[in-house]
Amino acid sequence: MSGVHWLGNYAVVWLLVSIVLLYLARKQAHQAIKSFCRVGCNAFRLSARSLRVAETRLSERNREVLLAAGREQVEKELQREFLRIEATVRRDLQSYPALHRSMSDLITRIDEDYRQATDAPPSPPEWLEAVEAVAKIPARNEGIIGKILKDIQGTLDRHHKESMQEYRKASGERHALLKRMMPFWRKLTNTVDEVGGTIHSLEDRAQVIDAKMQRYEEIVAGSVSAERQLTSSSLTQFFISGLVVFIAIGGAIINFNLIALPMSEMVGGGSYIGNFRTANVAAMVIILVEMSMGLFLMESLRITHMFPVIGQLDDRMRRRLIWTSFAFLFMLAGVESALAFMRDLIAADNAALRQSLSGAVAVAEGTRSVIPTVGQMVLGFILPFALAFVAIPLESFFHSLRTLLGMLLSFSVRSLAFASKLISSLFFYVGRAVIALYDLCIFPFLWIEARVPERGAGAKGKSVVEKKEVQG
Repeated sequence: MSGVHWLGNYAVVWLLVSIVLLYLARKQAHQAIKSFCRVGCNAFRLSARSLRVAETRLSERNREVLLAAGREQVEKELQREFLRIEATVRRDLQSYPALHRSMSDLITRIDEDYRQATDAPPSPPEWLEAVEAVAKIPARNEGIIGKILKDIQGTLDRHHKESMQEYRKASGERHALLKRMMPFWRKLTNTVDEVGGTIHSLEDRAQVIDAKMQRYEEIVAGSVSAERQLTSSSLTQFFISGLVVFIAIGGAIINFNLIALPMSEMVGGGSYIGNFRTANVAAMVIILVEMSMGLFLMESLRITHMFPVIGQLDDRMRRRLIWTSFAFLFMLAGVESALAFMRDLIAADNAALRQSLSGAVAVAEGTRSVIPTVGQMVLGFILPFALAFVAIPLESFFHSLRTLLGMLLSFSVRSLAFASKLISSLFFYVGRAVIALYDLCIFPFLWIEARVPERGAGAKGKSVVEKKEVQG
């Protein structure tokens, strides 16, 4: 018990000595803690400020790149629309003077035929009314007078018949003229409809160009709505093109499995390049060469623009590159088709070997269906041309990837700036907490220190009051 009591007294003594030492070093300890926390706080505050500046510049750079890409895209669309309008005008409206003359001739002919077809009935003779009045006198069979009246009536009837025949003949000629006018009317109507359709098409194109010009002006002005639309469009292109590229990778894997086995017969199945089989490397090289030829073909056709040097070639060299790329692609497709046929033969030989080793009856050669062989050959010939078109979504994928990486980098820098600001605040408040804990350890001496000045101040105040009372 005495040993335990002695240890307890020893611990109490050391605790009192430690508290006294901490109290005596209080000022220096506070300065050390404040200095350390101030260094960490200022360092992370400066880091946060630098990161905010970098994030602002990066965001501005991303915005400039996004607006430049959108402006270039809209310029290409406007150029394509103007080329379409030029083609429409050249095809349909460059012959408008001749068309106008033809329409004028048609209208002149129709006007002449219409004037000739005007219905103008012959005017009756002046004496016809008098003769008609005399002819209406009732006949009484009175000799010569009755005979004269009958002659007059017969003359009138004959004249009426002749007039009706002439009128019918003139009407028939007018109807023939009107009938002859029908082809001209139809031709004129078709011509007017064609011109109207062309004008309507130009109006639609003009509306599309107006919408694109409005979008172009917003992009040049750098409006928030234009930036938001371009960002949304870029993200949509990224996911769609990424999906297409993923599908193309699946096609490349199928193509690889289609030609890997027969390539082992050509380059040797036991040779290796590093840790990889030579047959697999050769099959992958063939697929990559096919994709390269497809990329060169798309670039030569100016469908994609990943290599500006190819697009800037003159037409003669570009056509040569087109035919060269297509020839290589066609030959590689033929090679893959032959390899697919060889693969089917190798697979059949392997199956027959396994059956012979297992003691089973081998299947006759003639009973094997040729449909899988033909399918593999067709697939081996089509897949290289299908992989050639992967250059189109690949270009869109890389262009949209630039925008996405810029956004992710900007978000990362912003997050680092926030973390640095948070750590700076933590250094500040942790320093204050450590100082408070330090003072808590020596609170008895601090309490005594706080009470002693109060007593001195109270005594001094009391003496001042007594002096005022004595003077009063």
